[in-house]
Parts: sequence; structure tokens; C-alpha cells
Amino acid sequence: MTQGEAAQPAPRKRSFLRSVKAVGWAFLGLRERKEYQRDLESINPLHVIAAGLLGFLLMVLLLVALVHWVV
Repeated sequence: MTQGEAAQPAPRKRSFLRSVKAVGWAFLGLRERKEYQRDLESINPLHVIAAGLLGFLLMVLLLVALVHWVV
């Protein structure tokens, strides 16, 4: 094993929960640069799309419920 191979970190697990967390922070517009870089290495793009669609759907449903409650 060469020194370059030993210096590489182990690949991170691509979890849906991590993608949901990243999308949640993106909805708020807040993210630390260090966490952003970690997310780029560790999240699955398909998970991000699914989490974004779920987050959008949840936001729309909450807004509709709020409007019905106020009216």
C-alpha cells in the first residue's frame, strides 16, 4: 500500500437521512462550508431529488392547511 492510498479517508455511507438534512438546510438557506463539502462527498443525488420533492410537498400542504385554518 502506498502512502497516497493510506491518506484517503474511507468513503462515507450515502444515507437518505443525511440527504433530508442537507435539503432542509438548503430550504432555510443556511449551511456551513465544511458541512457542504462533506455533503458533496457523501450524499446520493437521487436522494436529494426525492428529499427535495418531499420537502416541497410538505411545505405546500402546510401552507394550504394554514390558509384553510385562517379562512
